[in-house]
Amino acid sequence: MIRPGRMLALLAFAQFTVAVDYNIVYVALPDIGRAIGFSAQSLQWVVSAYAVAFGGFLLFGGRLVDRLGGRRVFILGSVIFGLACLAGGFATEPGVLVAARAAQGFGGALLSPATLMLINTRFEEGPARTRALAVWGAAGSGGLAAGALSGGVLTQAWGWEWVLFVLVPPALAAAALAPAVLPPDERHAVTRGGFDVPGAVLATLGSALLVLGLVGGPEAGWVSVRGLGFLAAGLLLLGAFALVEGRTKDALVPLRLFADRGLVTAIGVILVFQSALGGAYYLFTTYLQGVLGYEALEAGLAFVPLTVISMGASLRLAGALLVRWGPRATLFAGMAVNGTGMVLLAVAMSTGASYWMLLPGVAVWGIGGGVTFPAMFVCAASGVRPSEAGIASAVATTAQQVGGAAGLAVLVAIATAGLGDPPAAQAVLDGLRTAMWIGGTASVLGGLLAFVLPRPKAAVTPVSG
Repeated sequence: MIRPGRMLALLAFAQFTVAVDYNIVYVALPDIGRAIGFSAQSLQWVVSAYAVAFGGFLLFGGRLVDRLGGRRVFILGSVIFGLACLAGGFATEPGVLVAARAAQGFGGALLSPATLMLINTRFEEGPARTRALAVWGAAGSGGLAAGALSGGVLTQAWGWEWVLFVLVPPALAAAALAPAVLPPDERHAVTRGGFDVPGAVLATLGSALLVLGLVGGPEAGWVSVRGLGFLAAGLLLLGAFALVEGRTKDALVPLRLFADRGLVTAIGVILVFQSALGGAYYLFTTYLQGVLGYEALEAGLAFVPLTVISMGASLRLAGALLVRWGPRATLFAGMAVNGTGMVLLAVAMSTGASYWMLLPGVAVWGIGGGVTFPAMFVCAASGVRPSEAGIASAVATTAQQVGGAAGLAVLVAIATAGLGDPPAAQAVLDGLRTAMWIGGTASVLGGLLAFVLPRPKAAVTPVSG
């Protein structure tokens, strides 16, 4: 007998594991570079290889979920992710580690849409799904903090290898538990017909090049092959992908999905929110270590209040607001509060600020992010056919990845504009503060997109009794 509580616990656990990996490697990068022999220019590929593979294969993974079923792909993704972490931990040369990180990204690109698809199809639309997505979002927030904190602890105590080894047991345990905890895949999951190979190739290459251009542009220069060249090639391939999908019977991404105003609006909000969030994490980390002089472990600890508050807002506040206000008002409120927190943080940033001066902005930022995250994915999942839940989840998650990469590139470019070599401390602070201001303002203005949501689909059935 499948128990919803156990199923949600496993799906949240998988989300937690993937989220840990997002942050856990950053603190270990200097040690990795010294141990394996990366150059200063090539070290970024430890992060970029994962990001490019994850973003590039999400649409493929989402459609695979719809074809093979959520449980099958959940198991496959967990195994690939776990084995890639193991291989990466044993790597002794740069090429092997970069390949292992790319394989991790591929595993995550299968696991993420499978997890979301299972929530969106196994929990009834309304309060049950809202609560499940709140738990899922809180697990993701907890994973981000655990990654930042444990990365410093593990690297300092046992070496950089353990930032990868530590992820092997949870990933393989999730795969082992899945047959007993997750429901069997329904018949509609194994859809008849062919698999859209041209669409899969174009979507994967186009998405990967787009993310690669956003990741590589700040370092190589935007007017370069790795910057504008990859961005242009990615957009060209995605344009060709759209043309192919309009003429394909068994399309990788059915274009009718984009007739759903709720999904399209959610994608827009996700792009803006993740652009601000992805950049803000980097800006705050750089401020703590580069301006205030925090050690890596201290910087990780500084994110704990943000994450605890964000988890609490996801679990306790987001669901209640979605039931009472509906997604339109909840999304706007979450984005506005999130952006306000970032602006408050920018105001408090100085060369001699104490952490207590920064904490009010951190707290408001955490509340807004915790409310916004579940609400975005509630909107993205509303009204989507069960047989297309996987690809709809993948489209939303692709927007999350692209938004994060774009926001990081733009805000880092703003923060570092005009810096000398070596940069003056006050100039670094001014750049970080300006970028945080812009990110916060974008979040507030992006919240206005919530009012594009159609009113009939925005209503959430109240809890009875």
